Amino acid sequence: MENQAAAAASTVANSNPYGLGALWAGGDIVARSTLIILAIMSLASWYVMLTKLWDQSKLKKSAKTVEKSFWTAPSVKDGVERLTKGDEFRLIAEDGLRAASHHDGRLTDRIDLNDWITMSLQRSVDTVNSKLGQGLGLLATVGSTAPFVGLFGTVWGILNALVNIGVAGQASIDKVAGPVGEALIMTAIGLFVAVPAVMGYNWLLGRNKSLQDKLRNFASDLHAYLVSGARVDGPAMGGARPAAAKAAAVGK
Repeated sequence: MENQAAAAASTVANSNPYGLGALWAGGDIVARSTLIILAIMSLASWYVMLTKLWDQSKLKKSAKTVEKSFWTAPSVKDGVERLTKGDEFRLIAEDGLRAASHHDGRLTDRIDLNDWITMSLQRSVDTVNSKLGQGLGLLATVGSTAPFVGLFGTVWGILNALVNIGVAGQASIDKVAGPVGEALIMTAIGLFVAVPAVMGYNWLLGRNKSLQDKLRNFASDLHAYLVSGARVDGPAMGGARPAAAKAAAVGK
């Protein structure tokens, strides 16, 4: 008896003419284009979330390395050499060291050393922050537009269903409920695409703020050392000011 009931349920499920597969098979070019757009938006948002999470994890690891390796070095130049090439903190340190070493010149000798180092470090931090923010705009766009794209697909599907019903002259429940329910799949897919994008955007944005604070604190401590020879919250590294140590410029 139970086997017969299971077989009957399986037959009903297999004979269901409505669903995502039927929507794709029976849909016109507009319906299929809408599904493709939603699929592309979903893949793009997940790609951005995974890649940004990887970049943030690397930068967070670099921040820990800075405290262990950079600030324990005898000089800024030695600290820079201890950091990995291409690391964002190393790029900031190199720019600060370069600014302190090459301050004297026809165009820069009129600018105070403190201001010159401040501007160089600020530009470096802004560059890193801009890199951290790349891709978040896509997540915000997907999160705000995907529901409307899905809603457009639903409206288009309902319109076609009503037109077909009117042409056939039949308005039974199976002729109305099936196509309308099938069209509502578009709205569900739109929400399925938008919700992860919005959650990922807010989560990554919060992590970015924490990393940006670490970058600003590092730039502030580096500025204090390059100008005065000591960190704001710690002892000097070696006791000598980098400007007086005549450190050579470090190439990227």
